[in-house]
Amino acid sequence: MVHGLQIAAALGTSLCIVAALAASVVPSPKGGPTPVPSAPAKLPANGQANPLTNASSNATASWCVQIGKRLPGVTSEQCRKSGLSASGGLSARGQPIMVRRFVPLKTGDSHGVRILLLGGIHGDELTASAVVFQWMQWMQTAPAQDFSWTVVPAANPDGLLAPKPQRVNAHGVDLNRNFPTPGWQQDAPRYWARATGNDPRRFPGKAPLSEPESRWISAEMERFQPQVIISVHAPFGVLDFDGPAPTPHQFGRLLFNPVGVYPGSLGNYSGVHKNVPVITIELPNAQTMPPPAEIKRIWVDMLGWIQHNVPNVSQGAQVPAQAAASIPYSQPHAAPDQPISAHR
Repeated sequence: MVHGLQIAAALGTSLCIVAALAASVVPSPKGGPTPVPSAPAKLPANGQANPLTNASSNATASWCVQIGKRLPGVTSEQCRKSGLSASGGLSARGQPIMVRRFVPLKTGDSHGVRILLLGGIHGDELTASAVVFQWMQWMQTAPAQDFSWTVVPAANPDGLLAPKPQRVNAHGVDLNRNFPTPGWQQDAPRYWARATGNDPRRFPGKAPLSEPESRWISAEMERFQPQVIISVHAPFGVLDFDGPAPTPHQFGRLLFNPVGVYPGSLGNYSGVHKNVPVITIELPNAQTMPPPAEIKRIWVDMLGWIQHNVPNVSQGAQVPAQAAASIPYSQPHAAPDQPISAHR
């Protein structure tokens, strides 16, 4: 009797094995069997998945869901496929500052121009972030593939992803007035009070680099040593430029029209005092993207200007310290048909 039970148990086990093997084969679309891979995913030497990698992937996916809901013309899937990853820097609310780095296509090419591309330093300028996502899709085509890029499409994630997008970060600071230009402690508060009437949207902070986002950008500038910085804004529909290089006159339909020099601005900090050219691209609308052909044309013209001008000024024409310190904080010079806010 016992022997019979053992035989029955063995038969039962065999049937379970057969059933499991059958279940491991699923029909292909053509009706033939497609074996399910039997080898498990490779794990690190300790046999355990890397929790940091998983956490980073999850953070990117979560961030991209929010981006897809907020930015015009950008889907969550496009964001996930963009190759962005957490930089290690965090916003005031603890959101990751996402970055994508591109190296020159030619392996070992150490001569590719280094470009820092920033979008959305003002969180309510949605197109300034969205257009960077579009340009990222063209980074590996000529001539962009010959350059070295650090790309940050949303430099102010707290402002961008607030319930209502806002210019300032979560601390209420205008990040584009928070960079350590000479004389900031005197000039920035005075300019804020006198020129803007203490406008809360343009509050420069209590000290230069008081904000984690501006500190990260400053640290990245020191690490990456860009030869040109491109900062995308909206909605004035012009080009602005600061720094030691020939002035770009037109990208697409955007014409050069300086918007002024401000204490604590990135153009002032980098272009005037650190001698690294800064191109400020002001798209014509903060909510609605330019037509695709215009987005492409701005991109092509921008790359052409970099090709012809940046290698020649990679060392930076030095502005004497005394002269730089004496540059006045000007009001913008608007063309008659292109009014520019005096408090950009």
